[in-house]
Amino acid sequence: MAFFQKNEQLEQIGSEILEVTWNKFPSLARNQIALTWIVYDAPVFVNTGGAISHEEFWHYRVRGFSYRGVERIYPASIVKLFYLVAILEWLEKEMVNGSPELDRAIRDMITDSSNDATSLVVDMLSGTTSGPEISAEPFTTWQYQRNIVNRYYQSLGWQELESININQKTWGDGPYGRERVFVGELLENRNMLTTNALARLFHSIVGGVAVSSDRCKTMMKLLHRSLDPVELLPGDENQVQGFLGESLPPQAQLWSKAGWTSRVRHDCAYIEVPTIQPYLLTVFTEGEAQAQNRELLPFVSAQILAAIQAGKTMIM
Repeated sequence: MAFFQKNEQLEQIGSEILEVTWNKFPSLARNQIALTWIVYDAPVFVNTGGAISHEEFWHYRVRGFSYRGVERIYPASIVKLFYLVAILEWLEKEMVNGSPELDRAIRDMITDSSNDATSLVVDMLSGTTSGPEISAEPFTTWQYQRNIVNRYYQSLGWQELESININQKTWGDGPYGRERVFVGELLENRNMLTTNALARLFHSIVGGVAVSSDRCKTMMKLLHRSLDPVELLPGDENQVQGFLGESLPPQAQLWSKAGWTSRVRHDCAYIEVPTIQPYLLTVFTEGEAQAQNRELLPFVSAQILAAIQAGKTMIM
């Protein structure tokens, strides 16, 4: 059973927003976008620092809308959100030892989307390292170790995680050596996520039930993005401009993780704006044109915000 309940009202609004988006961006094919949108109705039980129990949290089935939310798509740097939860789980269970260098890597992996930092985190999670090709038997063991994060997420028993793959590092120029062999000749073993899977993970973080309430507070702090133009780094590195946060008003609060390559542009965000319902939005886009389009994600975000501000999402 999905973690959110489909809602006729949100289905209509979401479908209308997608139609407006396709009309605005004619080059966007209908199979080049995937979206999951969650609305938090009052009384809001998220971003409370884990004030309710794990069992009580999952008892609430939020309203949501999804378009192609189960389609497997290359996630780019958004996979780092999954590595964030996993490494904090390892630290919580004392499966790895904490250190200032690991703390620095975790921070840079999320706040700056550093691929080098992610490499260390994946090494710590799996007990493996990158390097030249190795013989068959050691490589079999290496591959099994690298799949430990997949096994962790499968152990949660979430329907949304059944089809995902999370076992690859993120790269600038691409993998070499044993990493290139591991991803497969046709990249068949590359990371793959769905917007529904990402939305559920983010939902658990915002709800304070991923790993522990204290670890969720740590994650929320790392994911918080300033909307002050003075504080934004130039280009895509700020993960606000060209993404979902760009169209938010200055008084909004944004927690997000973006991902982009030459072929994809993605973002996932939990958003709070005064006087309206909080919401969670995950949007994946594919194709070279969409990857370079810095207007698409802000446009979708603006349409969602306008619908909520107009009271269209309120339960009647």
